[in-house]
Order: sequence, then C-alpha cells, then structure tokens
Amino acid sequence: MFILIFGKDTYGAWQKIKEIVGIFEKENKISLSLDSLDRENITIIDLKNELRHGSMFETRKIIVLRNVFNKVSFREEFLKESKNLVNNKDVAVVFYEEGDKSVNADLLRFFKKHGEIYKFDNLKIAELRKWVQDELSSQNMKIKPEALALLIDSTSSDLWRLSAEIKKLIAYKADKKVIEKKDIESLINPNIQAVVFKTIDAIASGDKKTALDLLYKHLENGDSPLYLFSMIIFQFRNLLVVKELDDKSPDVKMKLLKPMHPFVARKSSWLANRFSIEQLKNIYLKIFKLDLAIKTGKIKPEMALELLIAGI
Repeated sequence: MFILIFGKDTYGAWQKIKEIVGIFEKENKISLSLDSLDRENITIIDLKNELRHGSMFETRKIIVLRNVFNKVSFREEFLKESKNLVNNKDVAVVFYEEGDKSVNADLLRFFKKHGEIYKFDNLKIAELRKWVQDELSSQNMKIKPEALALLIDSTSSDLWRLSAEIKKLIAYKADKKVIEKKDIESLINPNIQAVVFKTIDAIASGDKKTALDLLYKHLENGDSPLYLFSMIIFQFRNLLVVKELDDKSPDVKMKLLKPMHPFVARKSSWLANRFSIEQLKNIYLKIFKLDLAIKTGKIKPEMALELLIAGI
C-alpha cells in the first residue's frame, strides 16, 4: 500500500500519519512496526527490499519516508521504477512531504492510480475558528468569540501551538466549561510575530509609547532583541509586497500571496492599508540602515529598536 501525505499544514499531516497507524493496529489487533528510513541515503533498492521482504515478518509493517522526494534523483528513480515496485499488502509505505514543492504532477498521477493521497493546506481563518471550536467541543468546552479571536492572534494560527494551548486552557477551565478573553490574557503569552503585528499597528496609529511598551515587555521576558528586529524587518518587507499589489485584481493578488501563510497574508493586507507606499519605502530604508549599523557593530539591537520606533 502506497500513501502520500503532504502540504504546508504539518500538524494536520502528522495527525493523519498517527491515524493511519492507529487504524492498522485496530484492524489487525497487533502492534505495528513503525520504521523510518534515512531520508538522505535511501535508494530505490532499499525501498524494493523492504517491499519484497515484508512478508517474511509475522506482523504487518509501516514504513514512513519523510521528505524523500525533495531529492530529485530519488523522485526520478521512483517514477522510472514505479511499474516494477512490489505493492506488498503486508507493507504500508507512507511518503510524508513537508510542503508541496517536491510533489509534482507525475507523482500525483502515480499515487492517484496506485495509492492514496492526503493533502493538508494551511487552514483559512473560518476553518481555523471551526477547528478550535471542534477541539474544545470534543471536551465539552466552549469559547467566547472575543477569546477565540485573541487565541488565534496570540498563536499566529500555529496548529502545533494552538493544540498545546487548548489543552492548557481545558485543564485550567475544567470546572467552568467556558473560555473567556481574560483566560487567554492570563494564560497565553503572545508570540513574537503577534507582538510585531501589534507594534506595527501602534506605529501606524502614531502611538509610539504602546509600540515601545510591547517591545520592552518581550525584552524583559528574555526574548532576543536581534530576533525581534529581524521579525520587524520581515514584516515590513511583507507590507511592501502586499502594498505593491494594490493595483492588481483580487484574484491575481490572492494568487501572488499564496506562498505567504494565510494568517500573515491576512494581517499584512490589513496593516498595509494603514500606510502609503512612500511611507513603507521610507521606513524600510531606515530599517536597512539600522540593520547595517547592527551588523557592523555600530549600534546594539536594543537601541536600534528604540531608534526605529522613535524615528517613524
């Protein structure tokens, strides 16, 4: 059995792998052998041997091959030898690819004909809200709309972190059964990306005090000032990209922003509307000069952050 699991949503993809393993265990009333071959050195010969000798074992076996199609030579050999691969029913081969760049049309045709395909894209905001609500509902827990919005913003739509934070919230609110905004504020520390969005929003509003307070809070918590500065560079670059697409049609704009994470694209589009293209270019020029000063040792990252906000 050949199974292809891929996409940008690595959390959903990994949950699918665990689900497949669980089904095999339940159907066969056995504990399956979960092997993972070296993704750098695996060859078609290795794969053929695993498929050919699978029936020698008393238990069925699952082989998980992670990101093997990133290696062009393996992908080409796999497609060339696909007709000669032994599809042993005692061996399930799960090909797990993080992202979708390595999965081309030829691979999709092969797995559509000879196996199963599961693609996991990043969830859109409406899907994300439903996902959180479903996770909570499975534990007889509800969440208020304002709390849900803050939870998603504080985790930047990261399903791995969202899953962990949901478990924490469920344990904390076990007796109440309803999660409120104050619970999110008390228990969940916003990640740096969320703080950067809020900082830029404050900058756009001319509220330099709030912008500095947000950054100081993270610096006091031990976050790297250099990382904070790099995230600000990254986000203003995103704003420029989005702003330069203002004259494009919504369909073209959506297509060009597809590589960007939906959360980042949504926030960037909203923030970009608060700046003119000239403002963004001037800000990015200031950031470039401060970044050069940091790299040449003329200024410390902490001071660069202060000067950036003060100078905008």
